[in-house]
Amino acid sequence: MWRFHGVSVPQARSLIDAAFGAGITLFDTADIYGFNGSEGFGDAETLLGQVFSETPGLRSKMVLATKGGIIPGVPYNSSAEYLSQALDASLSRLQVEHVDLWQIHRPDILTHPDEIARALQDMVTTGKVGAVGVSNFTQAQIAALRAALDIPLVSSQPEFSPLHLDPVLNGEFDDAVQNGMAILAWSPLGGGRIASPSNEREQAVAQALDQVASQFDVSRAVAAFSWVAAHPARPIPIVGSQTAQRIGELADLAKVEWTRSAWYSVMQASMGKPLP
Repeated sequence: MWRFHGVSVPQARSLIDAAFGAGITLFDTADIYGFNGSEGFGDAETLLGQVFSETPGLRSKMVLATKGGIIPGVPYNSSAEYLSQALDASLSRLQVEHVDLWQIHRPDILTHPDEIARALQDMVTTGKVGAVGVSNFTQAQIAALRAALDIPLVSSQPEFSPLHLDPVLNGEFDDAVQNGMAILAWSPLGGGRIASPSNEREQAVAQALDQVASQFDVSRAVAAFSWVAAHPARPIPIVGSQTAQRIGELADLAKVEWTRSAWYSVMQASMGKPLP
């Protein structure tokens, strides 16, 4: 929901309905979403809160996730005091008393994991948050925070796409499997480069995806989303489209079945070389 702002409440509701229609129940937002560099901090949460206000019962149909910890110009603050304030501000904008998942958006190097752990545990103890996770943390940062927590760290939100393979290669997905963490993959279309490839590598990835897309009569985007989801860590591709029709395409995800050969062909196209 990083671009979920600047539209009317009925338009916003139509996007949510399109997601429900495609079988999507997880809605991922953040307090920074809507910020344009000078204004708009909290706008995505505010719009979603307005939708909730006008549609009683809608909130109960979704898994609601939000994030905090980014402050424009600082840039990051994970002190216990700030995280508590950020959560309360998000709940107020969303017009809810509880979110199912709350994640630290970016790691604050200047806050000790013990202090972060206390803040996260307080969120769950007070009932304001169902579960906690992290976003854009390194594997070492995840491990340090996990060691300080008395509750599970249930999710990680890294960038992952056919054009960004780091979580597969650096051990993060293996760690997630080992520790039962959900993966929320952001930018699964490579920031739009999969749809509009501009260099030889991107074109090679697009061609490998197109072979599968043609086989199962789906779009290249759906093929990319399904490629992400096919990893044994079961990454959840976070879809950023603000077009109801494009969101609706996600219902086609179940059509695609990846062979090992086809999946690895996309990975090798991205790497620009064959695997050993």
